[in-house]
Amino acid sequence: MTRLLTIFFGAGLLRPAAGTWGSAVAIALGLVILRFLGFPALVAATGAVTALGFWACQVELADRPGDDPSEIVIDEVAGQWIALLFPAAAFWWRGWDSWMPYPGWVAAFLFFRLFDIWKPGIIGRMDRRQDPAGVMLDDLFAGVFAGIATILAAGVAHGALFLLK
Repeated sequence: MTRLLTIFFGAGLLRPAAGTWGSAVAIALGLVILRFLGFPALVAATGAVTALGFWACQVELADRPGDDPSEIVIDEVAGQWIALLFPAAAFWWRGWDSWMPYPGWVAAFLFFRLFDIWKPGIIGRMDRRQDPAGVMLDDLFAGVFAGIATILAAGVAHGALFLLK
């Protein structure tokens, strides 16, 4: 069961760029959750996948210290959903939680991939931990950075649109 969770039901086996595939699957599933179950369900799903991810990575990597196999993408799912929570929360607070226009989720996806690959600051420090918790933590921080960047980008875009009126 832990293997199935860490590869997120096969998404981690897609090639090339398993992390990007894991993020893409996460975005698609996150949008389905938002559409049919709403923002609170995405919050709950994010918490659940994060907790399960820590547990499953600990079990799967127990005899492989310092290993971070590319097929483990549960960390990308958790981080990507954290990034998606930021624009989803903005729409939820406005009463639009059953859908999200494309710029919000596209920005969350692109910023998450940027921070997950680049690994600036604390994201890189978490990645260098070389333990199962580090496998999860770098992506969780990348998700927070991506979510903040998404909201800032939306503010800039909407501010520019307001000025053009």
